[in-house]
Amino acid sequence: MQKFSDFKLSEPLFRALNDLGFHSPTPIQVEAIPLLLQGPTDFLGLAATGTGKTAAFAIPLLEQIQPKKSQVQALILCPTRELALQVSKQIDLLGRYRGVRSLSVYGGSNYQDQLYGLKRGVSIVVGTPGRVVDHLKRRTLDLSELQTLVLDEADEMISMGFQEDLETVLRSVPQGQSKTWLFSATMGSEVLKVAHRYLKNPKKVQVNRHEILPSGMEQIYYLTQESNKPEVLCKLIDGAESFYGIVFCQTKALVVDLQQYLKNRGYGADCLHGDMEQPARDRAMKAFRERKTAILVATDVACRGLDVQDISHVINYSIPRELDHYVHRIGRTGRNGKFGIALSLVTPSHRSLIRRIEKMTQTTIKEGKIPTRKEIATKKIAQSLAFFKAQHSYGRAVELLDDTWKGFVSEMSHEEIIGRFLSLMHPEVFSISDKNQSVRSLPRQKAS
Repeated sequence: MQKFSDFKLSEPLFRALNDLGFHSPTPIQVEAIPLLLQGPTDFLGLAATGTGKTAAFAIPLLEQIQPKKSQVQALILCPTRELALQVSKQIDLLGRYRGVRSLSVYGGSNYQDQLYGLKRGVSIVVGTPGRVVDHLKRRTLDLSELQTLVLDEADEMISMGFQEDLETVLRSVPQGQSKTWLFSATMGSEVLKVAHRYLKNPKKVQVNRHEILPSGMEQIYYLTQESNKPEVLCKLIDGAESFYGIVFCQTKALVVDLQQYLKNRGYGADCLHGDMEQPARDRAMKAFRERKTAILVATDVACRGLDVQDISHVINYSIPRELDHYVHRIGRTGRNGKFGIALSLVTPSHRSLIRRIEKMTQTTIKEGKIPTRKEIATKKIAQSLAFFKAQHSYGRAVELLDDTWKGFVSEMSHEEIIGRFLSLMHPEVFSISDKNQSVRSLPRQKAS
C-alpha cells in the first residue's frame, strides 16, 4: 500500500496531512498527484464522487503556490456554494503550515466581504462559475498571474447550466501561462467537448469503470406506484436500524410537500432546494450536520459539496432524469471506504431505468421487498431487548409506584405490560397501519 510519504512532499504539507489523519492516498490520488507534481501540464481526471479528488488536486497545487506572492495564482471552479466552501476549507487546512489560505466567492453572499478579500490579496480563489464571472466583469478578480485553473466536478457544472460561464472563465485565463486541471465523476459528451477545446495534450487518469461508485455501497430498488411512494418512504426509514440520510426529489415543490408530509407523520425532517435564501440553507445544513435532524429532503442542488460525514442512506424518491445525477446523488453515502445504502423508489413504467444505470455503472441493483408494518415493528421490538436488559435502576422506579399504579397493573399479564411500554417507546411503528394514508396533497411526478 502506498503512503503520502512516497510522494516526497514538503515538510509543511506532510505535517498538515498527518494532522488531518491522512496517511494512505486513495486510487485517484495515487495516480494524479505524481503527474501533477512533475511540472506544468493540463490534466484530465475521472473518479467517483467521494474518492478524494479534492486532495488529488489540492496537494500538488499547494506545493506549487508561492506563499509570499499576494496575486491570485490558482482558481478553482465548483458547481455549488457548498462544494466551494468545502474545497476552500480543505485547502486552508492543508496549506496552514505553508502560510497559504484561500478565498471562497459564490452567489448569495456579501459582495463586500469578497471584495475586501480580493483587494487584500490571496493566492487561491475557490468559486462558483456565476460569481467568478461577475468578478471578472467588474474587474475585481485579476487573473494576470494565474498559474492553474481547476475545474472541480466539471460534469455537474455543465449539467447545471454553467457551461457558458465555464467557457467565459476558460477564455479569460492567460493563454500559454495557465494550465487547466479538469476533474469529473463522469465524462459525458459535453465535458469531452470542453476538454478537447481547452486542454492541450493533457495527462489523463481514469479509474476503472467499476469504481465509478463508492466501493462500500449497497444499491436496492423498490417497485411501487407513484401514489404509494410517501408510505413506502416512511416504511424504509422506519425499517432502517439507524437512518441518517438524504431523500432526493425532482422538483422544489415536491421537496417542500414531502418534507411537510414527513413532519406531519412525526419525523424530524428538513429541506434544501435552490429557491431557499442562503441563511435558510445554512440553518438547514447546520441542523443536519449536527444531527438535530436525521432526514434532509432535497433537490439535486444538494448532491454536491455537502461536507457531512457518515450519511447512512440516500433515497431516490424517483430516479433522476439525468442518469449521471444518480451517481452524484448516491455518492453522498459510502464515502471513504465506509458502508452506505442507496435506495430507489421506481414505478413499473420506469423499471428499465434500473437496467440503464446498471449498464452505465457496471454494478447490480437488487430488487427489494417493501417491509410491512408488522415486520418493522417486530424488528424494532427485537432491537429493544438489549436496551431492556441493560436497565438496572428499575428498583427506584418501582418505589415510586403508588396504589393507583399498582391497582391498574395488578390484573394485567406480563405481556400486556411489556406491550404497552413498547408502544410508548416506538409510537412510529404502532400508530400507523399498513393501509396507505391519503397522499393527495403530494404532486404527481412525470419521472419515477
